[in-house]
Amino acid sequence: MNSIEQKINSLVVDLYKVGALKFGDFKMKVGINSPVYVDLRVLVSHPKVLENLSLLAWECAEPHVKGDHICGVPYNALSMATIISVRHNIPMLIRRKEAKKYGTKKLVEGQFKVGDTCVIIEDIVTSGSSIMETVKDLESEGLKVAGAVIIVDRGQGGMKNLAENGINAHSMLTLTKMMQILCDEGFIDKTVVSAMDKYLKESQISIPLTLDFHHCQVNRLKMSYGERANVATSPVGRSLLQLMETKKTNLCVAVDVGSAENLLSIASQIGPYICLLKTHADAVGDFCEETAKSLEKISIQENFMIMEDRKFSDIGHTVALQYNHGPLRIAKWAHFITCHAIAGPGSVSALKSAADDQPRGCFLVAEMSSEGNLITSTYTKETVSIAETHSTFVAGLVSQSDVTTTLPGLIQLTPGVRLSSGTSDGMGQQWVTPEEAVLKRGADVVVVGRGITESQNIKEAAKLYQSKLWAAYQTRVRSG
Repeated sequence: MNSIEQKINSLVVDLYKVGALKFGDFKMKVGINSPVYVDLRVLVSHPKVLENLSLLAWECAEPHVKGDHICGVPYNALSMATIISVRHNIPMLIRRKEAKKYGTKKLVEGQFKVGDTCVIIEDIVTSGSSIMETVKDLESEGLKVAGAVIIVDRGQGGMKNLAENGINAHSMLTLTKMMQILCDEGFIDKTVVSAMDKYLKESQISIPLTLDFHHCQVNRLKMSYGERANVATSPVGRSLLQLMETKKTNLCVAVDVGSAENLLSIASQIGPYICLLKTHADAVGDFCEETAKSLEKISIQENFMIMEDRKFSDIGHTVALQYNHGPLRIAKWAHFITCHAIAGPGSVSALKSAADDQPRGCFLVAEMSSEGNLITSTYTKETVSIAETHSTFVAGLVSQSDVTTTLPGLIQLTPGVRLSSGTSDGMGQQWVTPEEAVLKRGADVVVVGRGITESQNIKEAAKLYQSKLWAAYQTRVRSG
């Protein structure tokens, strides 16, 4: 065994000992369970292991990739890139997830010249989409990407996707190799290795060739949810699309009830059939921290996500307080919130900051289903523009028509759906059928409320809507 192999073996054992490798039964972003979870974020609390890992990864890749600069994929790889930069005296660049709206308005921070080369540093690769997004941003600033240095390749198709898209990538470790080292060292047994191999075979991810990850001129309505997950720039939006693909549901149920007991009872009944549950927590008279925890527990058990339909519409400072403070503490338990664009992009930026690095996302209200609403086509167009500019946090749009034109990763959420169309509740709500919402209006996620929650058999109603909506989606994709 040579020196590099010895260092790698020792490093893998260190990662295991500090808790960067966890074994059990973990729900992954791709929607299925994995017997192993790699979490390199814990290394910020173990600086020596972080330093060893970063420098060893560079030592393994340096003969194959060289550049004028290095750039860590935000956010976890930034610390690794910083260590490499300082130790080897290589100028570092920082790629923002979105350009600043003030000052220099830069997307890439640091000093460089057009034509300079850059090596990307990434911690873990699954599909490779985060590296491709970084490539696009660096190239948009006139830089040339010389390659990518990756700590761990999960073995789910990411390296193949990068190679097919012309990116010279080198990984220090594969998940398979890590498991074998730990097995050889006696930390895990062969059954764990076998379970992991089975998981990897069932969770391969491919990315279409030559797909422009920022402004794809493709028809999102003809793409599968899985394909769109690969180009979604909102991490939590990507998770929702992957969940929809694997669970085979595009149903969201609006559970607008007055008591926590009723909310949780309905959530348990509809859980197997939905991808998203939409709440109005301020309408639940006894909503409290325990209600939120119970709802979270059900969402994990039944594999769905939660949206609080708060429709924020104030200045940034105010919405940040409403989101992360007060009696509801929405940021703590809701994967998504809704927001009007009336106050401008500042409110979106404030909500993103208030999320405090939790996996959270926002849906901007571009259109409404209520009769006589005051939203104009100009307002809708400006809302779409804000969504596209802030697409790392904005996961999608609430709309009644296909308003997204450039980012297929944005999700269209359409409310106001019932089995029979052309009806009204007498208070302005107008309904369309599931088929009309998906096939004619471009809905990705369809919101059904009272058509399910006021049904005599809530579970069967949810099952029926899920079946009809998924069939409509399959028809839409097949027609392409």
